[in-house]
Amino acid sequence: MPPADHDCPLTDLVAEQQKRIELLLERSEKQDREIAQLKKALLGPKSERSKMPSVQDALGKEPATEESRKARRREQALRRHALPTVVLEHRVPDEQRSCPKCGNQTLTPLGDGRTTSVFEYVPAKLVRVQHVQEVLRCRCGDHVVTAPGAPKVVEQGRYGASLLAHLVVAKCVDSIPIYRVEKDFKRQGVPVSRSTLNDLFHRAASIVEPLSMRLLERVRHRPIVHADETRTRMLDGGNGRPKTGFHWTFVAEDERGETDVAFVFAADRSGQTPRQVLGGTSGTLLVDAYSGYNAVADVSSRERAGCHAHLRRYFHEALATAPIAQEAIDLILELYRVEHAAKEQSIVGTREHLALRKERAGPARDRLKAWLDARQGKEPPKSPLGVAIRYAYAQWTELGRFLEDARIPLDNNAAERALRRVALGRKNFLFVGDIQAGKNIAGLYSLVATCEARGINPLEYLTDVLTRVADHPNARIDELLPGA
Repeated sequence: MPPADHDCPLTDLVAEQQKRIELLLERSEKQDREIAQLKKALLGPKSERSKMPSVQDALGKEPATEESRKARRREQALRRHALPTVVLEHRVPDEQRSCPKCGNQTLTPLGDGRTTSVFEYVPAKLVRVQHVQEVLRCRCGDHVVTAPGAPKVVEQGRYGASLLAHLVVAKCVDSIPIYRVEKDFKRQGVPVSRSTLNDLFHRAASIVEPLSMRLLERVRHRPIVHADETRTRMLDGGNGRPKTGFHWTFVAEDERGETDVAFVFAADRSGQTPRQVLGGTSGTLLVDAYSGYNAVADVSSRERAGCHAHLRRYFHEALATAPIAQEAIDLILELYRVEHAAKEQSIVGTREHLALRKERAGPARDRLKAWLDARQGKEPPKSPLGVAIRYAYAQWTELGRFLEDARIPLDNNAAERALRRVALGRKNFLFVGDIQAGKNIAGLYSLVATCEARGINPLEYLTDVLTRVADHPNARIDELLPGA
């Protein structure tokens, strides 16, 4: 046998090659994960939804009866009949108003005729309304009185409240850029420049600013507040270079269970925004794991609750490379089944709901913890499943808040849904001009989002309040909020 010292170069070479192999394997696994994620993003389903139990499974009810289906169809028919109706009568042509067999020249009506409904689209249009004010004078010539004129939203302006409301709804509800509204007006024979429309849009935001600020004030004091944020591009001052701003949303229910939505725009994603909004308040803040919300604890007595939808998303992203993640997803689904059952029993937010959570959701959460303990250390820390497990451990206390208060939802989906309008606008009008423009659209987002959450027509609401808010007493400003 050769001397031992002759083996040292060979041993070092083997160890070096082994390290290189491990490095290459790790790199290959990382690339496989990235390829799987890209394939899913491009070709895979976007939904993360799991099948929830049916009403029959949750409550042991029989399937829907034919009578219930007929009732649903009757309700749909009533909605259709509620639409404005135009009746057009079609006469039988003169050449067909005689009998070809007997020659009778007088045919009599058979019943009320045959009725067929056809739904037609009537385009919206601009209308010029001329307001003629009566002027009266006394014969003495010393007294003249003039009737009140048209309510003016913009002093010395030619554009009424409904037009400003239309601009706001087009951009903030339907995500239509102003230049497309300009094209629409031009087709109607009323060319209004884009700069004028932009000025009117921001004037509307300025007029209703007291309402959006009051709405934010009401939301921030609610016991349970959802919060989330998303980026919005904006132009940096006058140099035209884009930079990133952020729209923050704060969502809360009132004592009647009605939802209010408030938006705030900021130039960055720091925790200063939630700190300013929620400072001095108490209750629960339901958010994801973003560290920017940590600052709220320094200025308020709010406890932080975690989001199971975010937790589930991490495990869902790990499915492509670690199918065992489905076990965690199924355990999280058990928690949602409890919420589904509570909703069907109409006990959401009650003591019975909390008891149901402790009875069924508590054991499911314990099983999830046991599963995490069993998998801990078996997955590479940087793998998708390893990241998901680490997220679960980091948020475990916050994720358990729902077992202390039945009013706390399992997830922060209410805030994420509110941010969809920002994401849609980002795809269409791309950016806001500056910080003030971002604040203007945030205030308008607050009002139209709250209208939609409460089932109120935002066009009718804005048309009404735009002419009233300037003269309304500030002490009674709540009377003008959506749903007041």
